[in-house]
Formats: sequence, C-alpha cells, structure tokens
Amino acid sequence: MKKLFTVLVTVCTTVASGCAQESCYSTLKGDTLIIGNNLLERKFVWNGGNLMTYSLSDKENGKTNLTASLTPDFFISKDVKAGTGGTCRVEKIAATDIHPDYLKTTVTFSLGALDIQRIYRIYDNCPAIACDTYLKGTINNVFGGREENAADRKNIEFVEDMKSKAVTAIIDQLNFKGQHWHAKAVEFWDVTDWNNNLVAEQDIITYRKNNYRGNLFFVQNGEDGNGFFFLKEAPCSSVQLANKEGDFMAEFGRFMVAGLGITGQELQKDEWIRTYGCVTGVYDGGELQALTALRNYQKNIRRHFRDRDEMIMMNTWGDRSQDAKVNESFCLQELERAAKLGITHFQIDDGWQTGKSPNSAVAKGSFRNIWDNKDYWKPDKEKYPRGLAPIVKRGRKLGIEIGLWFNPSVQNDFADWEKDAETLIGLYHTYGIRIFKIDGLSIPTKKAESNLRKLFDKVLVQTKNKVMFNLDATASRRGGYHMFNEYGNIFLENRYTDWRNYYPYWTLRNLWMLSKYVPAEKLQIEFLNKWRNKEKYGDEPFAPDKYSFEYLFATTMAGQPLAWLEASNLPDEAFSIRSLIEQYKKVQYDFHQGTILPIGDKPSGRSWTGFQSICNQVGNGSDDCNVKSGYLLIYREDNAQDETWIETWLPEGTDVVCTPVLGNGKAMTVTAGRKGTIKVALPQKNDFVMYRYQVK
Repeated sequence: MKKLFTVLVTVCTTVASGCAQESCYSTLKGDTLIIGNNLLERKFVWNGGNLMTYSLSDKENGKTNLTASLTPDFFISKDVKAGTGGTCRVEKIAATDIHPDYLKTTVTFSLGALDIQRIYRIYDNCPAIACDTYLKGTINNVFGGREENAADRKNIEFVEDMKSKAVTAIIDQLNFKGQHWHAKAVEFWDVTDWNNNLVAEQDIITYRKNNYRGNLFFVQNGEDGNGFFFLKEAPCSSVQLANKEGDFMAEFGRFMVAGLGITGQELQKDEWIRTYGCVTGVYDGGELQALTALRNYQKNIRRHFRDRDEMIMMNTWGDRSQDAKVNESFCLQELERAAKLGITHFQIDDGWQTGKSPNSAVAKGSFRNIWDNKDYWKPDKEKYPRGLAPIVKRGRKLGIEIGLWFNPSVQNDFADWEKDAETLIGLYHTYGIRIFKIDGLSIPTKKAESNLRKLFDKVLVQTKNKVMFNLDATASRRGGYHMFNEYGNIFLENRYTDWRNYYPYWTLRNLWMLSKYVPAEKLQIEFLNKWRNKEKYGDEPFAPDKYSFEYLFATTMAGQPLAWLEASNLPDEAFSIRSLIEQYKKVQYDFHQGTILPIGDKPSGRSWTGFQSICNQVGNGSDDCNVKSGYLLIYREDNAQDETWIETWLPEGTDVVCTPVLGNGKAMTVTAGRKGTIKVALPQKNDFVMYRYQVK
C-alpha cells in the first residue's frame, strides 16, 4: 500500500498474536492496520488512530472494494480529521458461556479534548467485524467556538456546537466507486403494546445524499453482485437516544452510519461512555447470502445451549388475573398442570414480591422509589409463608424450572442498579432461580442505558454467566431487537383474548416478519387459552377458538414457545397437546441451530406460509447439521387450496427428500423450482407440518 502520510504517534501492543482460532488476525505495521479472518479483511490507514478504510475484501468470493477517497471512518468534525496519541492493542478474548472466543483490537486516539476508543471484534469463520465506540472528555473545542447559522448546516456530519445537541457523528462509513449501488434499509418497531407492524423495508438506488432509518442497511453493487451490510446495534429508530436525523446516509457509492445515541452534556471527563455500535459484514450473491452473513454474526453474540436457552415457558399473566391469584398453593397447582402439558419453565410474574407494582390488581403500587421499602423484593410472606423454596423444589421434581418477573428501580437513571443486581444475585444463590423477565424499563438517557448494562453485567459476573434475562419489548424506550442481545432473549408482546387483540395469524405474522432479520430462536412467542372469551370474538373467522390448540402451539415453534395462560383454566381436552410438545422437544434445539428464515407468503389468515431452518453449522450447530439439510415448517391457513407451490430458500434444481417429524404432512421427494418453489399439500385448513429435509 502506498504510504499516504506520516504517522505522528503510534503505539501498538500485541497481547497475543492471532486468535484462539488461527484464522483471526490483526496487525499494525507502519501506516496500515489490517483486521481479518478466513472470510473477510478490512485494511485501514492509521491516521493517528482515527482510522480510514482503505479496502474491504470478501475473501471467500475473491472480491475487494478499494476506497474512492480516504475519509476517517469515525467522523465528527470537518476541521479535525487526524487523531493524536493513537495506540493499538490486540488481544485474545477467551470463550465464555456467553460468547465464543474472538480477537479484540482496541484503538484509542484523541480529537482535541475528546478521547475516542474503538474496539473491534472479529470471530472465526464469521464474515463481519463489529465495532464498539466509547467516548471520554469534552467535544466543544473539537469544533471550535464559531456558531454557524442553522441554514448552513446542510450535512449532518458537519455539526458545530455539540454541547447540548445530539452527537450525530458518523459511526462508520465506506466510500467506494461505482454508480450502480442498490441498498435496502430495514426499520424495526418494538413497543408492541402499541405496534403490531414491526418491520418495514425500503429499497433504494443510491443517488444524492439522503437519510434512512433502521438498524440494517444492505448494499450491493449492481455490476458484480459484491455486497456488504451495516448493522447498527441500537434500539429501534423511533426510540433511539439523541438521534433525529436518521441512521444511515447514502450518496452514490458513499455509505454512512450515523447517530451515537449521546449528547455532549452526557460525556464524562473521567469515564468511558459507550455509544451505539456498528457491525460491517460482507457477502456476494443474493438475499440468502446477505441474510446468512448477518445471522452468522448474530449467532456469535450469544451462544445458544440446549439446557440453558431452549424453553417452553408458561406465564400465567395472559389470563389477566394479574397478581390476584399468585401464591404458594396456586403456583403448586399450576406446576402440576404445567407438567401435564409438557412445560419446561414456569415463570411467576408480577405479584410474588412483597412490594406492589402499578399493575397490581390488589393494591396501588409504583415502580418508583422501590428501595424505600427494603423488603420490596422479598417473597410476600402472606402469599409465600415458606418463601419460594417449595415452588422451586416441586418444580425441580416435575422437571420444570422456575423463573421470576423483575422490574429494576427506574428512578434517576437506574441509580439503584447495584441494589437491583444484588437482589437478582441473591435470588439465584438462595433458590437457584436463573431466568428473570425484565419489565418496566425506561431508558431515557445514556446514563440510564449505561447503568442498566452495569446491572446486567454484574449479575452475569456474580453468577458465572448462569443467569439469563427475558427482556420485555412491549412498552417504553428499551433495547429493541439489536441491543443487549448478549443477555438473553426477547419477550415480544402482550396479547389477550380479554381485549380481543390475540389472533393467531397476527402472532405468526410478527414472528415471520422479524425472523428474516432477527434470530427467531431469541424471541418468546405466545399462545393463549383459546377457550377463554369466545363470546367476545363472536363469529370472527380468525378467532382463536377457530383453530386447534395444537395449531396455536405450532405458530410459536420457530421461536421460544410461551404458554401465556393459567393451566388451571384449561379444559381437559387441552392436555392432549402434550404429545405434540414432547415431539417438538426432540427437534427444538436442532431446528433452532440453523438459520431460520421465512418462506411462503406473509401470514394473513388465508396464506400458505412458514419457516425454513437451514442447517449450516453457524455458532454451536449440532453435529447432524450441514448445508444440505434442515427443516421446513409449513402452515396452511384458512384457504381453499389443498396443495400449492411455496417459495423456499432451496437452490433451484435440487432434489430434496422431506420426512415429516411434526404435524400432518406426508413424506415426499420434490425438486426445487425457480425461487426454490416446491409443491406442498395439507388436507385440512389451519394445519401445519414440519419436515426434516435432505438434499439428495
């Protein structure tokens, strides 16, 4: 590489060369930093530590994009571009129960009085590099003292006075040649108590500079099929902190990720503050290759284990008794009936604790100032005179693990996070409870986000990574689908027959749409008691009671099934579902190990739809998983077609042997047509089949 400038200050410390896997590497030599593995490589010009991308290579497909013009990847000022005091440190990070081992490169530099730390993570056999950015110091003098007229601020990267404004710097950017770049921005919504349309895609031919919202930005060169993606590791766009301009910008071949999620006033002189992160990945070919590359990275964020992460959970809140029923005798009774269903986890929601929340049906409570009552998070002595031990003991005997609901104390940006953490740690050590539904969160500031992360991290450290969290996504400002993913799974939505907002195809549709971009196995998906509140639905064709109980369960199988109900309210006929649940348990882990993607048409109540799990040995795949096998989970909704052609992700022209493992389909051998279409049949409406397939 031609030397483009003189390196003023460079300090490189290599703690351990290479990576635990030999394919990962990171080297700084002269003015060039290179980070890569067997699948991709990114070369940077050092620039005093404020790195400038020189090239991005897809090594598997032998394609390299060279930068069209050198610009700092992290861009916060038009006047100050070169870093000072740059240092580089490379170290192996050993595997834990949370993540596999990876190679970590820490680049630290300054822009005036602002210190920046960029931490790059790269995993073996993964076509993506993640970058976590931390800031410390002040930013006023980075921009000088001149106040610019608002009419002159045409480009959001040229922000002048940042003291009380959002730091809308560029987190990362790539600038390549070419006029025929195609892009797709994908925006997400949580706050699912209010939103029932959770994904939107926008297809773009890049032209003049425009802003786009979303957490994902896929880019592909129309000339040669060479592509890359940005993943912004942040909450959903509509609830992000300090970001009003958009998440991505594109101008011909220049692509930028914007929005740090922090204001100038939130920076600290002596403490590193973590901003929103960015992941850059490469792919070549079509949509399947792009989605597989993305999923490869996502499966590395949190390792997925059969005994820890798989669950068929029951939580009684779905029957709207709230905290009126929960006590020792009720829980013991529910456990007996849960065992008859085949449930693996029983979670006691709000009401087990002495303190009362605002959702209490028996008292007026609050989420604020929880620690004014030192006994708030102790088991209610009237409801549980012997504590939770009898519940845990009986559950263990029945093969059911006990989980709890928990609401961190939200006031003053989670200022009491240490007390909250000690409570969870104490419950783990006292009762062995390791799964907590985290509810009631509100993340209005970067400090709140930082304290919440401290809470989660302390619990994991003190329990040796045994505790996991079900992160509620139903209300307020929370982590969404692309932040806090290392801590557990996502409790997606509250739906109730009482309010007539539970329709099986709505639930299936939300899972189907999210599964393209979010690992389905990380989403808790509800099924309800279809016999409750039948009169409220009347003769609606999509009312829950129009479906079999088995079908309701089947709509959740691509995710983590959640029985959102009281088992004591179920009629005897409901317990025949146990046969299906026991069969599902045998394939649940293997099904979830693959890359799960939607197939067929979007669920509408009248569609043929489903999921395909492509076994590809990503993450912790099972030994039986390979690129020529997987699962097809197919649903026939309420339509008149006994058979149809359904689009899959199978390669055109391949012969596939399909063996039914769940549901009511027959064995078949099919040849995939254009767009992977195969012919499938189900004789009954509102029915399903899961096939294990093998490419001949």
